[in-house]
Amino acid sequence: MSSKNKYLLPFILVTSLFFLWAFLHNINPILIPHLKKACQLNDTQSALIDFAVYMAYFAVALPAGWFMNKYGFKKGIIFGLVLYGVGALLFLPSADTRSYAFFLAALFVIAGGATFLETIANPYITKLGDPATATQRLNFAQSFNGVGAFLAPLIGGKFILTGIEHSDETLKAMEQAGTLQAYLQEEANAVRLPYLVIGVVVFILVALFLVVKLPEGEEAPSESTSADDKFSFSVLAIPQVRWAVLAQFFYVGAQVGVGSFFIRYSKYTMDLPEKPASEYLSIAMIGFMIGRFTGTFFMKYISPARLLMIYSSICIGLLFIACFVSGPIAVYAVMAVPFFMSIMFPTIFALGIAGLGAAARMASSLLVMAIVGGAFFPLVMGQLSDLTGGNIQLAYIIPLLCFAVVGMFGYNQSKKNLVVTVQPGH
Repeated sequence: MSSKNKYLLPFILVTSLFFLWAFLHNINPILIPHLKKACQLNDTQSALIDFAVYMAYFAVALPAGWFMNKYGFKKGIIFGLVLYGVGALLFLPSADTRSYAFFLAALFVIAGGATFLETIANPYITKLGDPATATQRLNFAQSFNGVGAFLAPLIGGKFILTGIEHSDETLKAMEQAGTLQAYLQEEANAVRLPYLVIGVVVFILVALFLVVKLPEGEEAPSESTSADDKFSFSVLAIPQVRWAVLAQFFYVGAQVGVGSFFIRYSKYTMDLPEKPASEYLSIAMIGFMIGRFTGTFFMKYISPARLLMIYSSICIGLLFIACFVSGPIAVYAVMAVPFFMSIMFPTIFALGIAGLGAAARMASSLLVMAIVGGAFFPLVMGQLSDLTGGNIQLAYIIPLLCFAVVGMFGYNQSKKNLVVTVQPGH
């Protein structure tokens, strides 16, 4: 068998994993309004969907790295897929019982599996071929993140959102007529088929990984670890790392908050029904995908730190419009934000580890853990909305403030004239 054919099937299988975790993150803006309706939640409670997913990343990231080091790539991928598949199938009893706690537990399990896949697939894809083209392979595989980001709201909008949106008065009338519970159960059942299909597809992938021989990484690495490789928070003593971790924490919070409440926001500001709103969100994520490519091009002429500062400023301006203008213009302003935030995760990451040498590995771990910001800021947005009588538009001031922190980081780094290579992002 030629070397090229030897790597082809494993490369295809591993690349499919990039789609899975992108789908998980970008289906949340569909689940949030849907479960809010089916489980009768307020905005703060609905934001716990993001909290469950991103807390799983925070809790599982280090154990996933340990598992990979001890048992190897292949076993780590299979274990992650099993977790992902089990979590997807847990949506069936969650829907049957209409238990929000059960839904959150299922999401935590899925996200735990996705954490394993993301921790392992990124380094493993670089081993499936010529080392000279490793970066190209990783960039190609990362493009499936964009595909997942685009398809998740499109598929979710078609197969999960029912398009039925009753007013509070209608719901009270249904409760008095004794038909409310049947309606809520029907809404909850809408997630059953999509997540059953997801679970089946994931377990088919498990079977394929079990029978396909992976060219490299099947053996477990040595258990010996040098002192320099041990995880330590002492790297935070480096200002560059400390501020990058803080900026990443705020950025991921902004990214998740902008998308998660988009359907609610569109309904509030221009009375856009949930299904068309999900299509608008898909269009916005196309902008995110395009932004990655154009941002890379612009960095040939503008330093990454300066571009980060410029894009952050534009996001602040767009969200100012989103907070204080009504109608389609406000919605279009939010839709434009993903284009400009597309470069932020990889740029912050690269600026944070630039020139660190051996300390870059520990700094990288902290920068990945900083995505826990996605668990907290949507909760703050939900609480602000609930405290202002459901004014989700005003809650968008939270991501605006988050982008201000990112912009300050970009400004400070631009003064240092750091030369960095931007890696594929989250």
